[in-house]
Amino acid sequence: MNKTALIIKREYLTRVRKKSFIILTLLTPLLMAAMVVIPVVIMTSGNKEVKRIAVVEQEGDLFRHTFHSTQYLKFDYLGNVSVDSLKRNFDKMGYYGLLVLTPKVSYIPSAAILFSKKQPPLEVVSYIENALEKEIEKRKLLSYNIRDLDKILKQVETNVKLQTIQITDSGEEKKTSTGVAMAIAYIGGLLIYMLTFMFGAMVMRGVIEEKTNRIVEVLISSVKPMQLMAGKIIGIALVGLTQFLLWIILTLVLVTGVTQLFLAPQAEKIAPPPESLFSSAPQASGTAASPSDLDLSRLLSGNEVFEALASVNWPLILGSFLLYFLGGYLLYASLFAAIGAAVDNETDTQQFMMPITIPLLIALFIAMGAFQNPDSPIAFWGSIIPFTSPVVMMARLPYGVPMWQLALSLALLYLTFVGTIWVAARIYRTGILMYGKKVSWKELWKWLRYRNY
Repeated sequence: MNKTALIIKREYLTRVRKKSFIILTLLTPLLMAAMVVIPVVIMTSGNKEVKRIAVVEQEGDLFRHTFHSTQYLKFDYLGNVSVDSLKRNFDKMGYYGLLVLTPKVSYIPSAAILFSKKQPPLEVVSYIENALEKEIEKRKLLSYNIRDLDKILKQVETNVKLQTIQITDSGEEKKTSTGVAMAIAYIGGLLIYMLTFMFGAMVMRGVIEEKTNRIVEVLISSVKPMQLMAGKIIGIALVGLTQFLLWIILTLVLVTGVTQLFLAPQAEKIAPPPESLFSSAPQASGTAASPSDLDLSRLLSGNEVFEALASVNWPLILGSFLLYFLGGYLLYASLFAAIGAAVDNETDTQQFMMPITIPLLIALFIAMGAFQNPDSPIAFWGSIIPFTSPVVMMARLPYGVPMWQLALSLALLYLTFVGTIWVAARIYRTGILMYGKKVSWKELWKWLRYRNY
């Protein structure tokens, strides 16, 4: 076994056996699974507390029949009574809130006021707003002598759901989803950014630690600086891939297990047609449904989402992710290793970190724009230039990228890595054994021109 392989093995085994690696590997899937499961659990469980709201209408009774009590939301119309006394005592009377209305609400949206001791949830506020909007719309239509409003409104109510079909060069039609493509683009680009920076910085800290502890002096007596740097970079890359694969596997296991144990029984209890979170009966005509009027059984089954996911070219996405992660990591890790060799502690790295972090930040900003316009000139060049291509190309890829652009981007990325590893090696071989000297950019330029070690 050659010396580089021994260094790779040492770096890999040393890091995967650390408690920090094990804890982070186990905690991250829990957090990722929680981000997926908790919103669905909240939506399915809902708030079972019954809320009673007193409705006071000043100067009339236009909204007497606007609000209909539901299972978990009760309305008591009190008419025109003293608001001041109710504001002080409505909670003692058993009311969750006090809704004060005037005829001005028809032309002043903020004329409706809900008093409560606690911040009211979004569902309660939306229910009241939608009910008022529907009632005001009906009254405005009545002013134009339009009759049979309920029938007309029901007939004109229209929902449009645009289907997107992608036609391939061979003429094949595939159902796609812009939302799914955007989610994959966002996750892919963000993961490349985070992993590249995280594991690149790990290389830098490892070099600084060995240099500070004088371990490197022992290692250099047995191996060449280039072998040491290459072994460290590749070893940490394998650590990153191992951790990433474990994250995916554990997250899928957790999400699947929790869904089957807890969410599937909840989904079976939800029968169409969907009803309001607050309602056990259909909404009366003219009243607005709560935002919780969701077809949760459809949400949990996710047929359309699964169809869209099935249409994604996963071998291309995952293969490209692996290649861009490795290429981006190797490119930046070599630069991080050079910085680690040039300084004696992490405090001295600040002046050299900026030129490395700026391209990564620019790549992240371009990727955000690529979600909206993946074929724009800045997105195209961002996906071709090697220092930004790993992040930006992963943001463009789910929307469809010509193969020649993908091949050109990867070729330039790995060719640039060869150049950066050469530059980093020349800095590394000189700086790794240098102590107690503040290094400047001018000094680094001299190290690059040294011909002999």
